[in-house]
Amino acid sequence: MAKDLDELLDEVESKFCRLDPLRLGMVERPSGGGSRSLSSDRNRAEAKESLRSTETFRKEDDLDRLINEIFEEPNFDKKPIKLKSKSSGNTSVRASIQGLGKSCSPVYLGGSAAPRGIGTSTSQSSFSLNRTCDHLRCIVCDFWIVSYDDYMWDKSCDYLFFRNNMPEFHKLKTKLVKKKGTRAYACQCSWRSVEELTDLQTDHQLRWVCGKH
Repeated sequence: MAKDLDELLDEVESKFCRLDPLRLGMVERPSGGGSRSLSSDRNRAEAKESLRSTETFRKEDDLDRLINEIFEEPNFDKKPIKLKSKSSGNTSVRASIQGLGKSCSPVYLGGSAAPRGIGTSTSQSSFSLNRTCDHLRCIVCDFWIVSYDDYMWDKSCDYLFFRNNMPEFHKLKTKLVKKKGTRAYACQCSWRSVEELTDLQTDHQLRWVCGKH
């Protein structure tokens, strides 16, 4: 290694260190062997320093390239995570996840026997599968609809009662009457007592919509 470095230095010296000083920008030619020897030694030292710097830069470049290759190397050990269902019977969990951000179609009201959830057109074939919307909102008063199972509204209820008491249950219960199988619905401007499964579109006075699940 040292021999190769000396040979390389000699080659650099023969090409660059022994050029005419006038070509290197010097005003006067050096006279005497001592000056030329001193200039040659200086140039040789500068050439060595230049080669060391070049070798250092090359080592740093190699190191940077190696580090980049390490970080850019794809990790083949990582595998995509697959979610597996342990039980095919857990349909309620899957339905709630799949139904996130969905609306009922159609929107049902119903008595206390009707299950709550997202109403879909595929569930119309059987009463037991139909779900009443439990996320209703009124587009008139902008209130969420409250509902109470096995209750009905007293006949004395009026607009001012709901306007002043919604949505406080301890105030509303003064007008709730126990009736098994019935579900009492109300917002700030409308109210209903429902026993049978009812499509909301059939009640044209109600301005309730599904607020999405």
